[in-house]
Amino acid sequence: MAGWFLKGVALGVKTTKYPRRAEQAPGVSPGLPRPTRFLDAAQAQEVASRCPTGALSASGSEVAVDARKCIHCYRCLRSDGAAMSWSDDYDWADVPESATGQGRPLGFEPRFRRSVNILVVDAGDCGACLNEIAQLAAPQYNLHRLGFFLTPTPRHADLLMVVGPVTDAMRYPLLAAYEAMPEPKRVMAVGTCALGGSVFGPSFIAGGGVAELLPVDVEVPGNPPPPLAILHALRVVSGQIRGARR
Repeated sequence: MAGWFLKGVALGVKTTKYPRRAEQAPGVSPGLPRPTRFLDAAQAQEVASRCPTGALSASGSEVAVDARKCIHCYRCLRSDGAAMSWSDDYDWADVPESATGQGRPLGFEPRFRRSVNILVVDAGDCGACLNEIAQLAAPQYNLHRLGFFLTPTPRHADLLMVVGPVTDAMRYPLLAAYEAMPEPKRVMAVGTCALGGSVFGPSFIAGGGVAELLPVDVEVPGNPPPPLAILHALRVVSGQIRGARR
């Protein structure tokens, strides 16, 4: 044990400097495709046809991107033919049109301004998004320094963070957790499955995302989204920064 302690002291603090400055270490984000203009309509159609989830759509010589459906298969990027433009950022948090914030902007309530207690619910996740969320409490990201804390009980939670497409077996537990949370409360859908079901739903065993059951205030696309994208979403829901609204 003493050896590990001494090694830690020698290495020093390795926590990311985000959000004070952008994190540029390699591998912190898988990135997302960007809307791209190609030479002709045939080329654009060929690139869009590679996407297995319909995240890309061609209109003339341009290809639009629905980040909510992207599963990071990289078929649009890694090919012998034309390729999509790519962004390696992680500011992915999005405020959907349906988000009302219960009549108030996100972060309006004083209780959100200094600390947010988070309840994470696995609604049928494959494990990928849960693993990224688990990294938030590690020294590399240390979400506590920004005022975010995980709680095991809905009665202490301000934010319900949901991963997975919401399987039939998890519909009632998820709804029960939400109803047990005190007001005011918020809901964050994390990952492509939670946003629209991805490749698992809608199906005979899973729904088409969290929004079918609960009002979603912030969405985080990605399959899975990296920890910094989730941190960005937490800053949006707490009112530290403003997120985009589609």
